[in-house]
Amino acid sequence: MSTTSRRRKFQRPPGKRSYRKLFVIAVEGEKSEPQYFAIFNDQRLMSQQSVIRVNCLKGSSDSSPLKVLMRMKAQLRKEKLKSSDEAWLVVDKDQWTDEQLTQLYKWKKESGNYGFALSNPKFEYWLLLHFEDGKNITSSRNCSDRLQRHLPDYNKGIDARKITRDKINEAVHRARRRDNPPCADWPHNLGGTTVYKLVENILNG
Repeated sequence: MSTTSRRRKFQRPPGKRSYRKLFVIAVEGEKSEPQYFAIFNDQRLMSQQSVIRVNCLKGSSDSSPLKVLMRMKAQLRKEKLKSSDEAWLVVDKDQWTDEQLTQLYKWKKESGNYGFALSNPKFEYWLLLHFEDGKNITSSRNCSDRLQRHLPDYNKGIDARKITRDKINEAVHRARRRDNPPCADWPHNLGGTTVYKLVENILNG
């Protein structure tokens, strides 16, 4: 076999990427958010061969915005981001004050590949948008009750079979439509979420 033939044999197929874009996501919750974002590591969900990797740093029952930020900073000290990678903080509005959330927003502005996504009143609102328009949310409890209609076993975990690519696309569309005009920092009123911005970036790879 000639030298030229051997070189051809070991060439990387055209269109292949040797590096999978990394999304580091720090969240408040211990269960719902990590289960949801794990779905994006399943290549069966993606319309093409997955070129992304999602690393979700799960929270705890007493997570505060500052603790979410601290977990992210600790992770980034261990795992350096490439310029094409992204790091996102994902939190709920719930009872947190604007002062607490401002710390996360300031961190986001430190780098072009940092992101900050918030759901008001909580992450379950983003999940609700996979199934309905999410209008007239009156409280955190109301949000949970409405989600329960679509995911009756939600308390036991997210049924990944019900989070299809079409449902995700619908949630992105609904959230973007409600975020009009786009909020400068985070949704201050009930019934808003900017998680769609993160999900769009993941889907686009």
